[in-house]
Amino acid sequence: MDLTDLNQLVNLKSLILFNVDLSHQSGLDMIFHNLSNLDYLHISLWSVTFFNKDLTRDLQSLKVLFLHADDVFSVMENFVEPLKNLQYLIMDKALLYCSCDNAWITNWAKYQQSVQVYFPGSSLESLPCKTAHGKQFLHKYAQDHCLSDVDFLLFASTSLGLVFFMLVVLLHQLAGDYLLSFFHITRAWVEEAMRANRKGHYHFDVFVSYCGKDERWVVDELLPNLEKRGPPFLRLCLHSRDFELGKDIVENITDSLYRSRHTLCLVSRNYLRSKWCSLEMRLATYRLLAEHRDVLVLVFLEKVPHQLLNVHYRLSRLVKTRSYIDWPQDPALHNAFWDRLWTKFAPETAI
Repeated sequence: MDLTDLNQLVNLKSLILFNVDLSHQSGLDMIFHNLSNLDYLHISLWSVTFFNKDLTRDLQSLKVLFLHADDVFSVMENFVEPLKNLQYLIMDKALLYCSCDNAWITNWAKYQQSVQVYFPGSSLESLPCKTAHGKQFLHKYAQDHCLSDVDFLLFASTSLGLVFFMLVVLLHQLAGDYLLSFFHITRAWVEEAMRANRKGHYHFDVFVSYCGKDERWVVDELLPNLEKRGPPFLRLCLHSRDFELGKDIVENITDSLYRSRHTLCLVSRNYLRSKWCSLEMRLATYRLLAEHRDVLVLVFLEKVPHQLLNVHYRLSRLVKTRSYIDWPQDPALHNAFWDRLWTKFAPETAI
């Protein structure tokens, strides 16, 4: 049967094709073109192995589509796109190829609301498909071999999110302190430039980095011999006295350190065990490297074992490359110690 002129029947409402070998029809893709009024189409035993939207392009009025096949075939997802008014789709004895091109059918039939889909003799779960080795259920094949765009996006985004989270955790474990220091140093540099600190407008002469357990030495020895000696009188920045209340401690450290002309680190065993002192040392070291000025002074309040010092790589390296001052245990040497320390911090015009 030659169906070449079928598409000329533009007012056709119902069409039943039985035992027609469509595969040998010339212009197969155009057979149903122009049939925009067709609302019922029944095709049986058609001998076509592939369907896409070229067949249904003009079937926007179709309400019932009945497909009966004895051969294995594939239906592309775009096959149903032009069928805007479709209400019933019956696929009798449908045997599809096990292919991801056909995987859409089970989800579409299950979740779309406007079309009633029937598979006489089977169900969505038991809808068969054919492989090179036999038959299996289409929905099982789709689960094992196919990912929808949404599934793929969810999988990709979840995987990337998990990888990103793992990288963040790993980075935090390995370099969290360094990143935090870098952030606050960068912010401090910007604020320092805005305050014109590079012109010498510092709020403090010395930022004192010390452990709270050594505060008695700071109060009894350091303050009387540096702040009360003059003129000129030095102004020291102590976290217990000069930090802003309610302000984040890391911001307090960073701001105070960069508002001071020098940093004095009072190293002891207690100092090396304090994470805040470690952060202050790190910030002071970065500033030393960035500004290329002698802004850091180390004072050892006691003898620190080499094995403990070596654990703190940054401090150990500073000790090997820079001079430092030991607090003398002999009281007779204290005056010389304070003279030397005061000279390091006093403005050049006062020396």
